[in-house]
Amino acid sequence: MTEIRHCVRLICAICAAAAVLGGCVSLPPLEQRTLSTAFTDTQATRLGRSVREAVQMHPGKSGIYPMTDAHDAFAARVWLARAAERSLDIQYYIWRNDITGALLFEELRKAADRGVRVRLLLDDTTTAGLDAMLAALDAHPNIEIRLFNPFAGRGARALSFLTDFSRLNRRMHNKSFTADNQATIIGGRNVGDEYFGATEDVLFVDLDVVAVGSVVADASRAFDRYWASEAAYPAAMLIGQADPASSSLIAEAAASVMSDPAAQKHLHALRDSAFAQALTGGTLQWEWASTRLLSDDPAKALDKAAPDALMLDQVTKVIAEAHSHFELVSPYFVPGAHGAASLVALAARGVEIRVLTNALEATDVVPVHAGYAKRRKTLIAGGVALYELRRSANLPAGRSRSVSTGSSGSSLHSKTFAVDGKRVFVGSFNFDLRSARLNTEMGLVIESEVLAGRIRDAFARRIPQVAYEVRLSDAGDVYWIERQGELPVRRDIEPGSSVWQRNVVRFLSLFDIDWLL
Repeated sequence: MTEIRHCVRLICAICAAAAVLGGCVSLPPLEQRTLSTAFTDTQATRLGRSVREAVQMHPGKSGIYPMTDAHDAFAARVWLARAAERSLDIQYYIWRNDITGALLFEELRKAADRGVRVRLLLDDTTTAGLDAMLAALDAHPNIEIRLFNPFAGRGARALSFLTDFSRLNRRMHNKSFTADNQATIIGGRNVGDEYFGATEDVLFVDLDVVAVGSVVADASRAFDRYWASEAAYPAAMLIGQADPASSSLIAEAAASVMSDPAAQKHLHALRDSAFAQALTGGTLQWEWASTRLLSDDPAKALDKAAPDALMLDQVTKVIAEAHSHFELVSPYFVPGAHGAASLVALAARGVEIRVLTNALEATDVVPVHAGYAKRRKTLIAGGVALYELRRSANLPAGRSRSVSTGSSGSSLHSKTFAVDGKRVFVGSFNFDLRSARLNTEMGLVIESEVLAGRIRDAFARRIPQVAYEVRLSDAGDVYWIERQGELPVRRDIEPGSSVWQRNVVRFLSLFDIDWLL
């Protein structure tokens, strides 16, 4: 009883402190916020000239180049930053203060030194420890940083959740990197070493696309909506202003990581990237396709968006058009009861459905696996084929695990699906209730049999070799098939998991927390 009383007192003290701190700090008014929009007269820029002829030959379409290679994904961002002459409009959920994060910050500073206007919009949930760096960048006359749905109290974030949970639980999950309103990168990658193959432990298997042509203007308009939204606060209002001389902090941070062997290998890969040279030289082989941008109304982050302005409605309509087959790749697959029932109903119509998500051993968020695991039996019994990526999976041909050879595993982070071998979605939207109801998301729907065929081919050939196929026994128990070459191995216990992990999953599965995952 004594221990219980101590716990109660501690909880009460924490709540009281949170109430005091939360009540003392509020977000500043936005009346003094400046207005800006994307530049539209950029056809004469280096990037504009490099794609002009191809764009004119494909009116109304967009050139798409998918990036599965982590090094190419990093190189594309660096080279777009270096090629930009007028503007960089950049929007991310996560920007790590690590090797690749520091190097990209330095590229933004160099672009600004050349006179490029840089607008950087970051979700505030993972910016802890970055305030000094952001202030130094924001002090540059050509750089403006805004924080989306920010924490008012910079030093008491955990306590802020207790007093402002309903707002802070909603995040901007969008990812885009647009240069001169001529080329954009949209997909699942954040900025951090694990997304660009510069880490020793886990590489996120991810997907972005570089796009040119008509859809780039749509991406710029979407960025402008978020930049001007009620949830976007100028960083200086929250973290204060730094002396312009502090811009050296950015260069010093980049210089300090240069001594890391991983950084050197990454930069060598950057210099040797034929992809990046083809991109900026105008010789990249684009897939030209009708492409449309899907994006949540930024008011969703404040629970003010109309239902028909939500991306869920748009994504659902695309999936509902399936007649023959539907392939889904989602790292955080939490369909909920309604989503599971919708997939089973689609399968009952004769649509072949195959889903790839993370195995328990590969996921980086165990509670999310609990939300998915409790739907497995319903999905499999309803005709949905489930695959779970193994942590030790061999990556597709042409990929490197990391800049070293010592990566111990991989974790799925791609968010994509294909419908009827005709259209593909690539973006930030996870097939979970958080993406559907809480976070803002964006992505592209690309009408391309070539790209859709690659996803279908992956499920037919590569995915069965790198993932467990999940099945149901005659007794209704879940088991896993692991293919080692041509020899299938049956596993009746969740592969690669500990007793503790399995018990945590079972415990969390008892609760209705899908909406949080």
